[in-house]
Amino acid sequence: MPVQPEVIPAGCLTLRPFTSDDVPWVHEVSLDPAMQRFVTLPSPYRAEDARFFVEEVALAGWASGRRLEFVAEDSAAGTRLGRVGLGLKPGGRAEIGYWVDPRARGRGVAADATRAVCRWAFTRLDLEIIEWRCEVGNHASRRVAEKAGFLMEGTLRKRLFHRGTVVDAWVGSLLRDEAR
Repeated sequence: MPVQPEVIPAGCLTLRPFTSDDVPWVHEVSLDPAMQRFVTLPSPYRAEDARFFVEEVALAGWASGRRLEFVAEDSAAGTRLGRVGLGLKPGGRAEIGYWVDPRARGRGVAADATRAVCRWAFTRLDLEIIEWRCEVGNHASRRVAEKAGFLMEGTLRKRLFHRGTVVDAWVGSLLRDEAR
């Protein structure tokens, strides 16, 4: 079921749905070596790939009700800082993912944006649980999840497909009552 796109005020951050104007920024950020290492992206990453993500994943996700993608912006300056997305699943479940522009890393953007989106989703979408996964070794993503309140549940062997290889994944979860 489609969900109407919303803007989430979150202190010094504003979380808003993507627009087509975000394509060049997505392309630029996706060329970052850390993104290439840990995020499943086409390689080489082209402008067409960024357009596909924005139009066919981020924008179409809201329309289908399957995926809700937000750009995290600096509330005062309007500068794009990162993205947080929720993949919605049946039974009151979702999976979260995020990345941050390299110029905004180390400022708590991902953790703050993740907390805000989780609080919003538990309230607005009546979710029971949000799951987080990342490739083992992505310590930055794990730190974000932990700061956002996710309980680390363990390592799942051979659960993620990345660049033609099946890799181990860390997994964590956040329950509705834990996000308050």
